[in-house]
Amino acid sequence: MILFKEKNSKFCSFCFPIENENDVKVHLSTLKKAHAHAGHFCYAYQIGTSKIIYRTNDDGEPNNTAGVPIYGQIKSFDITNVLVVVIRYFGGTKLGVGGLISAYKSAAQMALQSATIVQKTINIEFVITYNYKHINKVMRIIKEKNITIISQKIDLSCETTLLVTKKNAENSIGIFENLFEITVKKVT
Repeated sequence: MILFKEKNSKFCSFCFPIENENDVKVHLSTLKKAHAHAGHFCYAYQIGTSKIIYRTNDDGEPNNTAGVPIYGQIKSFDITNVLVVVIRYFGGTKLGVGGLISAYKSAAQMALQSATIVQKTINIEFVITYNYKHINKVMRIIKEKNITIISQKIDLSCETTLLVTKKNAENSIGIFENLFEITVKKVT
């Protein structure tokens, strides 16, 4: 938890890794129990990489003064699969629209700066099918390109399931597609 104060209002900010919208509900429920006397539980989250799901919530604050600034910080840190919650304890002085935006933005920024951000690679899985006579060519490419083999079936007709980073997927798949008598199929 990070604490930010502005004109006697306290803003407690939290950052959580999430995988789905159910994780959001669990974290919010836990925070609402722990901070039962707080006035506002504003948050934003983003999930996914190719298909992005996001949501912002002002929880009673004026429109776009809390959730949108929090989400702006998620975007500026260029991260995903994250929930940022800023809880406000009202201090008796109204901050105005500009003051609220600034306070929620600062609280979210501080939470993200103090968080440990874990970088993960996005991997693509694909299956190549080929005749046994091409096994040496296939294995040479796999070794040269440092491609991970997930599973392999070696017979007269061979099938190998491979894993590559999304960044290298198009190039790796292209190499196999250009070889004669090798079929490539992405696993969905």
